[in-house]
Amino acid sequence: METDNMLIASYNPAGMGDVLVVLTAPAAEHTFEQKENVVRIVDEQNMTLGFNFLHASTMLDLPETAGQVFLTSDAVAKLNAALVAAGFEAELVADETPKFVVGYVEKAEPHPDSDHLQITTTVVDNDERVQIVSGSPNMRQGIKVVVAKVGAMMPSGLIIWPGALRGVASNGMITSGRELRLPNAPQVPGALILPDDFAEVGTPFDASSAEAQALFQ
Repeated sequence: METDNMLIASYNPAGMGDVLVVLTAPAAEHTFEQKENVVRIVDEQNMTLGFNFLHASTMLDLPETAGQVFLTSDAVAKLNAALVAAGFEAELVADETPKFVVGYVEKAEPHPDSDHLQITTTVVDNDERVQIVSGSPNMRQGIKVVVAKVGAMMPSGLIIWPGALRGVASNGMITSGRELRLPNAPQVPGALILPDDFAEVGTPFDASSAEAQALFQ
């Protein structure tokens, strides 16, 4: 899966000050280039990995608490304007597609090089099928789950990029209630298996919703 047009933003005023961190590609060997209040992060081929926007609250209305920031098209337009004003190219592309969705494990097969991993074919939004390698001990076909798609940021700060496990491509993550930090979720490994009537496959999953908060009540 390609990482083009990916946009992952986070803000942690207590830990980093008034800096909005915007990532557009996975971490790599990098250097920095600063112009005015914008820092461009580039790899060894001068390809953009992301930007740090200093004094970010003067550009956008940002939350006071740390975490992921979901950038609207209007917000991205303001950041692109800031890039141009600083002397950079306006290269950010808005991505408002949901990154946590209700998924359906259509197929689960043993990993050829592991005794605990399984290779799943999982249906997500728009009837798309993605291959996700899972180590959940309760993984099996025919279950509804929560999928963190490529481009998602977990509550822990972990970013889901395309990757591979034991040589097999994996594009996303089938999550547990613990990883989603749902109240009373078992603090042990295992996918969150949703009730069949929880929501339609492809529906965005909001961990703060009443339905999600009640899953382990």
